[in-house]
Amino acid sequence: MINKLIQNQKSFFESQVTKSIEFRKKSLKKLLINIEKYENEIYDCLKNDLNKHKFESFVSEVYLVKKEIKYFIKNISSWSKTKKVKSSILNFYSKDYLTPEPYGLTLHISPWNYPFQLSLNSLIGAVGAGNTVVLKPSENSPHTSKLIKKIINESFNQEHVEVILGNKEVASELLEYKWDYIFFTGSTEIGKIVASKAANKLTPYTLELGGKNPCIVDETVPIGMTAKRIVWGKFLNCGQTCIAPDFIVVNKLILEKLIEKIKYEIEISFGKNPQNSSSYGRIINEKHLKRLESYLKKEKNIIGGKINYKAKYLEPTIVIDPNLESKVMKTEIFGPILPILSYNNSSDLHNILSKNNNPLAFYIFSKNKKFIDEILKKYSFGGACINDTIIQFLNDKLPFGGIGESGTGSYHGKHSFNTFTHFKSIVKKPFFKDIWLRFPPYPNKFNLIKSILNKI
Repeated sequence: MINKLIQNQKSFFESQVTKSIEFRKKSLKKLLINIEKYENEIYDCLKNDLNKHKFESFVSEVYLVKKEIKYFIKNISSWSKTKKVKSSILNFYSKDYLTPEPYGLTLHISPWNYPFQLSLNSLIGAVGAGNTVVLKPSENSPHTSKLIKKIINESFNQEHVEVILGNKEVASELLEYKWDYIFFTGSTEIGKIVASKAANKLTPYTLELGGKNPCIVDETVPIGMTAKRIVWGKFLNCGQTCIAPDFIVVNKLILEKLIEKIKYEIEISFGKNPQNSSSYGRIINEKHLKRLESYLKKEKNIIGGKINYKAKYLEPTIVIDPNLESKVMKTEIFGPILPILSYNNSSDLHNILSKNNNPLAFYIFSKNKKFIDEILKKYSFGGACINDTIIQFLNDKLPFGGIGESGTGSYHGKHSFNTFTHFKSIVKKPFFKDIWLRFPPYPNKFNLIKSILNKI
């Protein structure tokens, strides 16, 4: 079945239909219409899979997808134009161009934590750039994945875009085929497998992974506002966000005050019993709940931590001063557990931050410009946000992506178009008389000519 689908998509791509700008716009407009048609069902599916509140589902999933579609429709024409670039004096006289061209057949493997948004945003980029798409959404968010397939089937022909449902064995089978581009969002562990499979066939790829995102808080901050913004970013989607603050490193002078304010903001956000809050999500499945529970077993200073397996519930949890070699500090948490460590000086801070390289996100809360600048220059990360959390993801003019352990490549807005586009370099030269120095026999006055060329 998969082999037949790939052959059909290859034939469709080779027909040149997807290179039409109007075809791309028409395809995306139809997708937008169907998303709006099924919008209430999308909210229901996200509620069933992750217990997401309707407002959270709109802001963090549906709105971002609709915004991305509209942005592409508005800009595809200009992005797709052949662009003239300055010619080299060595090519005199020539006209030089960059011509955007779609890669061809693209495979997308998406995760369960933001199952609607992270499935469709990369798809929008690929379709907008003129490619075909096979999308494999996560089996861990079955309600949303099935609805995505329904929406895609009503929006595209199979030879253009198709959704294949199934487990990890299906994803493994898909990776055995030859693609022109692979886009993967998920864990670093699986990302390495995807990269290996792609490398065997020399297939270009983007990996959107994760990491232990630090959140540094110095003594200059307004503690109440800082706590409020951290709690929002950490416990959004029950902590199952790849760019959530993974742990806090706070100046010891304000440690106790920050802990108290974080406890206060958790109660303000979700009430005294968060299990009864419609604004607090759930862990995706029992397997991940057991994983999170294992992080807490050897920790002593815990605030919260209540678990209800039947409800897939883990209370917002604070772990105070964990050992740097403990499980909760060695692995990306991806859940509602927030370790808080303290530092006295820059040496302490570096000792903590250096344990985890290349996080996807990096957060600093401070009013000290010198402190901020020094930290930003010293450490490598995918993207940073100063005095807030998560919001760097919302600007489609900023590329979103990791580095090293947190991924490779980026997307969003024009960066998505660039990701799914090969830019062909073209030089056009008329039949004018050539510079005689170019051809043998080469001139004897080498040093003179060398000095002239070195100045150009």
